Amino acid sequence: MNIRPLFLSALAASFVSTTSIAGGDYSDGIQSSSESKIKAPFDIVHAKISTQGNVATFHMQVSGKAGTNKPTAIGKLAGSSVFSYVWPTTLDSSVAGFDKNAGILALAVTAHADFDDTPLYDENADGNPANDGDIWHSHWVVLQPDEQCGAGALGVVDIPKGSEPALPKTWPGLPILLDSPGWDPSFKQDTIEVKVAFNNIDLVEDANYDGVTAGLGVNQSVRSPLLCVVDVMDIASGDLSLPGKVNQ
Repeated sequence: MNIRPLFLSALAASFVSTTSIAGGDYSDGIQSSSESKIKAPFDIVHAKISTQGNVATFHMQVSGKAGTNKPTAIGKLAGSSVFSYVWPTTLDSSVAGFDKNAGILALAVTAHADFDDTPLYDENADGNPANDGDIWHSHWVVLQPDEQCGAGALGVVDIPKGSEPALPKTWPGLPILLDSPGWDPSFKQDTIEVKVAFNNIDLVEDANYDGVTAGLGVNQSVRSPLLCVVDVMDIASGDLSLPGKVNQ
């Protein structure tokens, strides 16, 4: 699926001319220019997906220290914010346990101070698995264009009341196509990586991908659309054309 047109309005607002290529010797993946107008923790300079055995490593490098910026708490779910590092892919949504062709399947690493969407995991190890949404954690998300999110914008696909779509076993119970598989992201200075095991790694090795940093927002009414992409900070390819090829 070519998703280049989907973020046009967001790109117009957020994309700025490039300044310089960040240092580094990248033999594969997507190289991106550092942009001074983008906050360094979200300024992508390199993105790639590589595989070894049945495990895929999702990698992103930024010009600053990755993971240092998180949303400010507002004390409620409605209107709250989510910061994310995202790898949109051409993988079919069924790879993650959703229905076939449900939308754009993306791996996301997110943090949000006002709600917890990983009910099976206790990320801060305090004995309460429901109070650690502000710690970076991983999700599969299924995205589709949603004009209610804004012209040309994407939203996480809502689950209409009464419908019964296919859902992964680790679906967190929110009425959207979101999975909380529990893969721990690893932050090291300017890089973030997530290792993901697959039943059929061939599907991954045939896929294309991109790298995105973005802010998402919860609807003020906490109704459809529940979660929208509201601020595209940076796109590795510059145009969301998904040019990355796994292991290349």
